Amino acid sequence: MRNRVRELRTERGWSQAELAERLQVSRQTVNAIENERYDPSLPLAFVIARVFGLAIELIFAVE
Repeated sequence: MRNRVRELRTERGWSQAELAERLQVSRQTVNAIENERYDPSLPLAFVIARVFGLAIELIFAVE
């Protein structure tokens, strides 16, 4: 699954640690999501969408 998490995070000027705090996950989890080594659970995907203020389908796409 492709995602725009890194792009959206950097647009907002947030570090991985800052995003991790907002999502209540570890920085390593954010890194794994950004590098597409880990697909977040559906509940976490909803939290990511809420934090960025976007619909899930604007952040995540099936290849």
